[in-house]
Amino acid sequence: MAKSVADQAGISRAGLPLGEALRARRKGLGISMTAAAEAARISRVTWHRLEKGETTVALGSLLAAAEALGLHLRLEDPAANTSAPDLPAGFLPLHIALQEFPQLERLAWQVQDGTHALSPREAFGLYQRNWRHLDVGALDSGERALIHALRDTFGGDWPGV
Repeated sequence: MAKSVADQAGISRAGLPLGEALRARRKGLGISMTAAAEAARISRVTWHRLEKGETTVALGSLLAAAEALGLHLRLEDPAANTSAPDLPAGFLPLHIALQEFPQLERLAWQVQDGTHALSPREAFGLYQRNWRHLDVGALDSGERALIHALRDTFGGDWPGV
């Protein structure tokens, strides 16, 4: 059976990771749903549907919501890149592949359920709880960019990055 474009891009059919990312970014910025919807020039109901992960919302509404929050959407072939990506400033992927971020992968040793990717909130929690075990000197530019994007989205003070 052929995979849909969303499945190939690593987006769940329910769209929840995308909606969770929008919600996390909006809340991280301290913006109400109404203010965010107004900034994106979409209705509050449409914004709610985006955060809920409904897949029937128009792509233009999604792009407007992302732009209002300072997020950028891009399509990638996850099989084409096995090294840590060079992330643009502030870019936060919806799924954080452990094999692309060696220090995060070391911190995620307890993930035993076959998980190969984490949500941004899960990655943020792992970095924060286990910061003392991180080899900051071994961080590559891609992982540093990820940590900065997590810090900017969820807050917190992480020394040495």
